[in-house]
Amino acid sequence: MSSAGPAAATPARRAPVWPLLYGIGLLAGATAAGLASLSLADALTATGLPDPGPVTTHGLPFVRAAGEIAAVIAVGSFMFAAFLVPPQRNRVLDAGGYRALRVGTFASGVWAVCALLMVALTVSDVSGQPLSTRLRPSDIWSVASLVEVAGAWRWTALFAAVVALVSIPVLRWSWTPMLFAGSLVTLLPLALTGHSSAGGAHDIATNSLLVHLVAGALWAGGLLALLVHALRGGEYADLAARRFSAVALWCFVAMAYSGVLNALVRVAPGDLVGSDYGRLVLAKAAALGVLGVLGWRQRRGGVAVLRADPGARGALIRLALVEAIVFGLTFGVAVALGRTPPPPPRQANPSIPMVEIGYDLAGPPTPARVLFDWRFDVLFGTAAIVCAIVYLAGVRRLRRRGDAWPAGRVAAWLLGCLALLLATSSGIGRYMPAMFSMHMAAHMLLSMLVPILLVLGAPVTLALRALPAAGRDQPPGPREWLLAALHSRVSRILTNPFVATALFVVGFYGLYFGGIFDAVVGSHAGHLAMNLHFLLSGYLFYWVVIGVDPTPRPLPPIGKLGMVFASLPLHAFFGVVLMGTTTVLGGAFYRSLHLDWHTDLLGDQRLGGGIAWAAGEVPLVVVLIALFVQWRRSDERTARRLDRAADRDDDADLAAYNAMLAELARRDRAGD
Repeated sequence: MSSAGPAAATPARRAPVWPLLYGIGLLAGATAAGLASLSLADALTATGLPDPGPVTTHGLPFVRAAGEIAAVIAVGSFMFAAFLVPPQRNRVLDAGGYRALRVGTFASGVWAVCALLMVALTVSDVSGQPLSTRLRPSDIWSVASLVEVAGAWRWTALFAAVVALVSIPVLRWSWTPMLFAGSLVTLLPLALTGHSSAGGAHDIATNSLLVHLVAGALWAGGLLALLVHALRGGEYADLAARRFSAVALWCFVAMAYSGVLNALVRVAPGDLVGSDYGRLVLAKAAALGVLGVLGWRQRRGGVAVLRADPGARGALIRLALVEAIVFGLTFGVAVALGRTPPPPPRQANPSIPMVEIGYDLAGPPTPARVLFDWRFDVLFGTAAIVCAIVYLAGVRRLRRRGDAWPAGRVAAWLLGCLALLLATSSGIGRYMPAMFSMHMAAHMLLSMLVPILLVLGAPVTLALRALPAAGRDQPPGPREWLLAALHSRVSRILTNPFVATALFVVGFYGLYFGGIFDAVVGSHAGHLAMNLHFLLSGYLFYWVVIGVDPTPRPLPPIGKLGMVFASLPLHAFFGVVLMGTTTVLGGAFYRSLHLDWHTDLLGDQRLGGGIAWAAGEVPLVVVLIALFVQWRRSDERTARRLDRAADRDDDADLAAYNAMLAELARRDRAGD
């Protein structure tokens, strides 16, 4: 690799890169506008709104599809710069990574502009007023706060603009993973609105749509970034193709899994042929199948040819061009699907709980219902199963090459994954959105028990031992990325004892007593965010306190003990405050569910406070035992090290110490 900066790199070879990207966006927009116009009459009949005019009718699906292509280009370009091609030795981006970064910057800006246009087009569409004659910019911006979808587009525009601006001065590799994560965040408001966020089973529909959008963005964006790199004749095309091929395979599995779940929620099998919505679902499924076949041929053809001859890019480019065109058509179909009214719900008069939380509850929580009345959480439940499988695969790799891995760590990790599954998918997870006490039970599991078990599993140490090292003068791989993250400035800040403790303790005081819980208790996105906060803040805290994995800021055992005794009593105090309060948290939402068996909201909240108070005892015992064991093992390692040193130098330190004592005694006698 060259040691010069991006500006000194070899000039890019001329290739039709930008016309290609524009063409894919235009293809997606035209497909979406054309298909959406076919179901316009049904959409207007379903909503009862007047026709907002041709600008909105054709412009909204066109701008949305073109904007989504820009979004996936940004995601793929930042991913390409971060993980598919290596930086230079001084961590400055190489030519290929720098060009991908600049494409991502431009695409993020286009995504922000399209999102702003979507605010106006959405207000026009919802109000039924033509955009060009009756709506003013000031009116649009004020009305957008009252329309959920328009408000989501405002957040999307803000996030995309921030990513674009932050990426402009970036030259070093260390920023690209954060830009990649930021580009994925711009997709979240879009995933949490629309058909999947309302009606029955919207919890499954929304979660599956989140998986679908992220997987689709990684697959389509990575493909376009790889195609651009190959057309420009960039270096490491063979390495980038191999890495992207592995990503694409997992994305295909995730898209198929989430797409089937989302379709089953929205349309019955009998409506797949008899409705426009069902036919678009079939068209999208067919496109996914075609993409899977093309990806398989790319893996068997283009990637294999590149592996044998890194300069032979013809097969890769030809297959990638066809795949990019199919992706453009697929995104157009997906946008048209969002504009098409779904078939009538299977339950004509859904209950209030089904509308609010996505499903009905059989009655008050009993031990049998808590243990056996499951509703699988697509995000956290799937994550628990995948994490268990990946961990076991890493242990198997170690043992196949003859390395040992403690069985206690395996048991701790698997128990942690099981506890995560129980907290989110069993009856606890099912009743969590409807009852404060069950919400608090899930909170305690996710923040106090699951993290303890997971950190005792030492996943980072396992990954560092199972992942192969890149080798001297070789491009960095997953093991090197993990080490870079472990020693990064962000990691050092987060593992600061005061920061970790503040996120763990102050976070839930602010959540429940700062008004945040009341604001988000009725939102599925709010519950996802709370669960993620409980899990990550707890993992960070216990990683610092009892984690087997190395931390950038190792603490002595006495410091870890101080963190435990300083923080866990605050959990007990929090429970005591909840048991004594007279104000019901989230009371308006819980009353709106009209559950006739759940009327004593204050009593349920006090029960939740008792759960919070009692739940701190078990983690305290586990943490103290773990600290005692680690402290004893540390002393044993120190003793063994001293014994080995004594064996090497014939106990020179002890002999010197005895000589010093003898000299002091001699001086004392001479003085007497």
